[in-house]
Amino acid sequence: MLKITTIFSNILKIDPIQRQSIISLFWQVSFTAIGFLSTMYFAHMAGASILGSYFLFLAYYGIFGMVTDGGFGGAAVKRISEGEEPDAYFSAYFVLRLVFTITGILVLLIFKDYFVDLNKSGMFAWLLLLLLVSAIAGPISSGVTGKSKMGIRNTCEGISNISRVMVQVPAIYLGYETAGLAGGVVAGVILAAIIEFRFFDLHLVRFKWKHIKSLSVFSFWLFLTSSGVLVFSQADTVLIGYFMNVENVGIYRVVLQFTGIATFSSNALRMTLWPKVSQWGKSKEIYLVEESLSRSISYSLILAIPVLVGGILLGDRLLYLFYGTDFAQGYYVLIILLAVQVINVFQYFFTMYLDALDHPQESFKVTAVGVGANIALNIILIPIIGIDGAAIATLATMTLNALLAWRALSRYMTIKLEHQSLFNITISSVAMGVLVGVYRLFVPLSNVWITLLAVALGGMIYGFLILKFDKKVYTEMKDIVEKVGIGFVWPRWL
Repeated sequence: MLKITTIFSNILKIDPIQRQSIISLFWQVSFTAIGFLSTMYFAHMAGASILGSYFLFLAYYGIFGMVTDGGFGGAAVKRISEGEEPDAYFSAYFVLRLVFTITGILVLLIFKDYFVDLNKSGMFAWLLLLLLVSAIAGPISSGVTGKSKMGIRNTCEGISNISRVMVQVPAIYLGYETAGLAGGVVAGVILAAIIEFRFFDLHLVRFKWKHIKSLSVFSFWLFLTSSGVLVFSQADTVLIGYFMNVENVGIYRVVLQFTGIATFSSNALRMTLWPKVSQWGKSKEIYLVEESLSRSISYSLILAIPVLVGGILLGDRLLYLFYGTDFAQGYYVLIILLAVQVINVFQYFFTMYLDALDHPQESFKVTAVGVGANIALNIILIPIIGIDGAAIATLATMTLNALLAWRALSRYMTIKLEHQSLFNITISSVAMGVLVGVYRLFVPLSNVWITLLAVALGGMIYGFLILKFDKKVYTEMKDIVEKVGIGFVWPRWL
């Protein structure tokens, strides 16, 4: 017990961004591991069709959730993080969110018969319940985020995701299928909100029209941008369901989830940096913004690039062994979407920094072009080449978005990439790929354990090489390990 207390005490002494990123990364890894295992279980127990209905439910929730939020959530985080009248801005957002949600639910009830997929699977009522719950949970989360309590925010998000799975697994076992999956999402949101509220220190107060106006100015562009990002990320799912069937939706989304391993570090940094970049932009500390961007991209690619290489070499066997024969046909989709995750590192950080630096209109312009191109390409390619076409459409438009966002952001700050770090990552990934390729050439991947051994071998080779080649990564990793004091002796031979 004393040792655990010492470790937590040491963690609190680490630089806030590093500390919050570590906490976020821990939860990213924890939930992804649990998510992978649970999805494997769902794939074998329920099949691609049930999973497809569930993923469509999540897609519709994302779209309608964005509409009921109206972009005010991001605007509230921005204004609260600036430290001026945070209680008033929170109160204004809370009321607006509640009004938008009630209005949205009434509209959905009026047009209920048009949502054939949701009605057939029994998901419509769950969608309404989730929207209502999120009307309370969303403002609490935004308030915690705006106060830069990212350790709490990330931990509660992890708890939400894990508790979701803890409900879904027994529900599937008991035969509740889509209702069990949707009910798990609702339960996770409620539990996280209850815990997060314990650390919530904002209050409902009287607010004025100026607070709504201030939120509206920022939220207008943020809403358009966020809506564009959401359509960008969900259009393929909805259009696959329209042109094909829910089974194909299940295969595509399971493969997309599988590529989530490439986003561990970038997701951790994204959630941590947003309020920090907002504060630095407000205080005109642009040098901190520029340095954080270059390091964030490097640390995100440390994972994304080797995962792409590993997916090319082992992805076919991993899909077959983990999820079953039906999902193995998603191998080419896997390769394309892993490439998407690499491009997404640049695209997301560039647009995120535009928003945090108070230029949401620029972010919207970039996203609007990408959304239009994405929908058009999906409509053209999905009927011709199926889910491969959806993946190609995403890769093409994500690349376009990244280039346009780079151009927009470069007008407000100097974008500096750490070329030596990127070179080290690439060389280490290629060397790992050669060695894993030789392993596969001589060792048949006949079962899951031999395949996982290849994954572990690749991870150890890459980890050793990147620490050996990149002194900056080596120094920072060693510093964190020594500060935490977990009893791990840093190897002298590295």
